[in-house]
Amino acid sequence: MANAIYSCIFKLKKGVSTPDYLAVAKKLNDEYISKQKGYISWQQCHDEEKGTWADFITFESLEDAQLFLKNSETPDENALAFYALINLPSCKSNLFSVEVAH
Repeated sequence: MANAIYSCIFKLKKGVSTPDYLAVAKKLNDEYISKQKGYISWQQCHDEEKGTWADFITFESLEDAQLFLKNSETPDENALAFYALINLPSCKSNLFSVEVAH
């Protein structure tokens, strides 16, 4: 069974510092995301020039990633703190099946 990757690309709200954002994102990952079925890893990428961030969360299967999205429909306090720092209209998310990995 192929792994799956959930990606979310977004910008932070004006005035949000990188250290503040990273602390909130790490707490969300450590206390919620990493505890989801099939969780493998979490990566955060930053395009400083464009001010764009990208989260890539890898799961063991597409079904695990879909379950994560369903479970996330009711955000907990960590997710609400995360959402408070990002520009929600800028968010673009995708769910990918891994076809080839090296």
